[in-house]
Amino acid sequence: MPGWTNLKNLVKEEITQRGEEGCDVSGFMERWETASAEAELMALYGDLQKLRLRADFPYVEPSHLAGIRALRPGKPASGGWAVTLDDAVLDRIHGAWLGRIAGCMLGKAVEGWSRDMVRSYLQAVGEYPLTDYFPRAEKKPEGIEHAPHSGMARGEWSHALADDDTNYTTLGLKILEAKGPDFTTADVGWMWLSSLPYHHVCTAEKQAYLNLVNELPIGQAPLYLNPYREWIGAQIRADFWGYCAPGRPEKAAEFAYRDASLSHVKNGIYGEMFCAAAISAALVTDDLQEIIEAGLNEIPTSSRLAETVGDCMRWRREYPTWEEAFDRMLQTYYGKYSWVHTNNNLAIVLIGLLYGWPDFEKAICISVMQGMDTDCNGATAGSIIGAALGAKALPDKWIEPLGGKLYTGVHGFPEPEIEDLARRTLKQAERVLGT
Repeated sequence: MPGWTNLKNLVKEEITQRGEEGCDVSGFMERWETASAEAELMALYGDLQKLRLRADFPYVEPSHLAGIRALRPGKPASGGWAVTLDDAVLDRIHGAWLGRIAGCMLGKAVEGWSRDMVRSYLQAVGEYPLTDYFPRAEKKPEGIEHAPHSGMARGEWSHALADDDTNYTTLGLKILEAKGPDFTTADVGWMWLSSLPYHHVCTAEKQAYLNLVNELPIGQAPLYLNPYREWIGAQIRADFWGYCAPGRPEKAAEFAYRDASLSHVKNGIYGEMFCAAAISAALVTDDLQEIIEAGLNEIPTSSRLAETVGDCMRWRREYPTWEEAFDRMLQTYYGKYSWVHTNNNLAIVLIGLLYGWPDFEKAICISVMQGMDTDCNGATAGSIIGAALGAKALPDKWIEPLGGKLYTGVHGFPEPEIEDLARRTLKQAERVLGT
């Protein structure tokens, strides 16, 4: 999306965002269509910031930690699970890293495709439903105009390629190693500027990065000219905060909050908190219901995201196949949110897990076959089920192609060994559980 930082596009997306947040944006799109000069666009943007929520908006969605915690469904158990940081936990942390990376590499080949595009391509090459990394057709299938992204199909890589979905996981490790469990949101911002190239960040992160470079106050970084503040960017940064707090979902969610609030608000924050808490739980239990409940326990019951999670759990009871659940998700959310929004993509992850569990292959493949932000969703689903199963239980078909290495864009981590990342993560978990 080359227009991410274009002012005209930013203001258009801000109209959409304010509407999703519960404001009456009647007439604003008409004003946007005739605005061209920067002064006109900024005046329109200023008016959007003055809007208040509609009286009939049914959700209460704070962006500060105390407010979020006050609206949780109930106070989580203060101690979490009893955890011994032994080789079994290390295996699960390693499984989470491997699962995330494998799911990312699976979805990376078709990022941005729709469910129908995925299905039509795989049917044309005789590999539907998906059971392996995406193949490259020897010749263009008749009637199919799309193909896996260059260099990302099966057999075209010998190690895990760099991706923002895994850059942020690696960066979480770097933050905790450098700053410890008391790291702040400002520490996260400093680490972005010192360790991530500008062109490796997207949407909300790109806008927050610009705001940091321009030395806006830290509280303005997620807000100023950032209409992407409820998109998926924070959710894909959740994983390490779960990895370093096994069995402590409340602590994992708190870490995720500190990270997310640099660039996101409301459901953008909740997505990261939910996933971090779920991963924390998955490192100590393989009960999917407990894992999902651990995530739900950390976000407001009055939020759109809690409603989304509840929808997915209800659809699993109502529909025998993931295709039917996905169709219902489209009926509910299609056109309501961007294809890179938090809510609809978390729904895709949950459908993948709810219909694939406890089969690693089914979980990541169902997550990716639904389309949209496929690398993000494959990665998140893979991380959660990889944590629950552990590295030793993951199929060689999915792990061997990774070559044991993860290339990253994070300064100081050019091509780390995945197993070493897991061992370093365990050391950080010892610091967290010791606090």
